[in-house]
Amino acid sequence: MEILIATIAGLALMVIVVLIGTRGRPGRFVSAVGQLLAVIGGNRWQVFVFVLAAGIAGVFAWLLYIYPSAGIGAAQPIPFSHRVHAGVKQIDCRFCHPYAERSTYPGVPPGQKCLFCHDHIIAGHPEIRKEHDYFNTNTPVPWRKVNYLPEHVFFNHQRHIKKDVACRECHGDVESMDRLKGRDFKMGFCLDCHRKKDANIGCWLACHN
Repeated sequence: MEILIATIAGLALMVIVVLIGTRGRPGRFVSAVGQLLAVIGGNRWQVFVFVLAAGIAGVFAWLLYIYPSAGIGAAQPIPFSHRVHAGVKQIDCRFCHPYAERSTYPGVPPGQKCLFCHDHIIAGHPEIRKEHDYFNTNTPVPWRKVNYLPEHVFFNHQRHIKKDVACRECHGDVESMDRLKGRDFKMGFCLDCHRKKDANIGCWLACHN
């Protein structure tokens, strides 16, 4: 339905643009299109070469700039690899997100927590020096949010962890991700999980209290 509405709106906008551009005489537009097609027909090989070159350039641009970042999340102010920390180093999620098992929100690690290790590990790295700058100026690191939950939904991390719901069940295999892609959590995702685990699916008792 949304696609149909968008299509109709796009066509209506196109008609309005044509009417404005031709000052209420759409026949001019048809005539101009005919002239353009005639020019293209008379220079078909030049047009073909141009389109082919543009297509090749587009493919190279996609491979160089878009494909490498496909499937990963937004860049953070300080690059952080979950693959290295949670995967290679096997650091427990709750070391960096200490409030998850005792609060509604998991929390993000303060600069002091990061420097607990990085005061001694690659302490002189430029990105670690940035962490020092944030810490020394008492400025929180402006981490970018990657997971989104509608504001009218109540989600309690503590309650789920106490029920032995693993982090990966909602957040995926973070141990294999450098930058988290994140997700927009929808009602269907939560309901499917609650039904699978035979958990409460009452509107006000479960998610909207």
